This record gives sequence, C-alpha cells and structure tokens, in this order.
Amino acid sequence: MSDENSTGRRRQVRGKVVSSKMDKTIVVAVERTVKHKKYRKYITRMRTFQAHDEQNTCAVDDVVIIEECRPLSRHKRWTLVERIPAQS
Repeated sequence: MSDENSTGRRRQVRGKVVSSKMDKTIVVAVERTVKHKKYRKYITRMRTFQAHDEQNTCAVDDVVIIEECRPLSRHKRWTLVERIPAQS
C-alpha cells in the first residue's frame, strides 16, 4: 500500500497570511478553484489554516508556503516553510 506520507513527502500549500496576532502562530487563507458540477463554472473556495511561525517573521498580506506536520496544538497542524514579503 503506497501512501503519500509513507514516502516522506508532506503536503505543501501556498496561501496569504490573514492574521499574525498570536504568538508564533499565523492564520493562512488558501484559495483553490473547483468546477461546479451542474453549471460547469469555476468557483473559488477558501479555507484557513493555523500554522507555526517560530520566529514571528510573517506579517499580514505576506504570501507563504506552509507544510503539514505533526499536531502542535489543538488547531495547529501546519508549519511555515517559506515567506514571500508583501508587495507594496
């Protein structure tokens, strides 16, 4: 049985930081597009994840890449991999 996590690869997603008010935690909004079953129109779906930011480097509107990890707290199952600063 071949599982994605058994090969050592963890899922990575790209999203935008929507909150960084907590200590060592950021909230990341990840958008994806799906096709509507009936109308065949593409719809944008958004989901938020709490991720671990060890150095508190991220700010709101930064684009980040987060990766799945072991449970760190009640809601945190993701950790920060890379930070791309906000364009101003």
